[in-house]
Amino acid sequence: MGRAAGDTARRGKRLISDVRLRTELELCDRWGIPHSQFRGIGDGTWTARDRAKALAYREYQRTVCPQCGTRDAEWDEASGGDENAYVAATHKCAGCEVIADKQAELPTEGQAARGMKVYLLPAAVHAALQAQRELTGRRRDEDDE
Repeated sequence: MGRAAGDTARRGKRLISDVRLRTELELCDRWGIPHSQFRGIGDGTWTARDRAKALAYREYQRTVCPQCGTRDAEWDEASGGDENAYVAATHKCAGCEVIADKQAELPTEGQAARGMKVYLLPAAVHAALQAQRELTGRRRDEDDE
């Protein structure tokens, strides 16, 4: 990061090759903290080096496809890439399957369909919520008597 401000040809090279740095900067971006603080050597103020890293990370992110997560240069042999750099693979997620099945049960038209979302809730939490609803319902019934 100690290059001249106009040296854009090499900016981000380390981000391309250093997965750990990319991961650290991703967390810093998410948490809104400088990299030096993440590493435990800063006091939370943004140094010139922290700002340069953050800007380089943002610039790197702009080269990554938001859908597949690859960069054009990884596929382009003229840029040092390989047209066979990645292989498409499949993975079945049980959670996504359960969500898709539940979504298929939802009404597709009318007021009942509007705003409906499907999410996963741990079974123990669901059981506790059900028990709470039943208890609250009993208390209301007792109060009505």
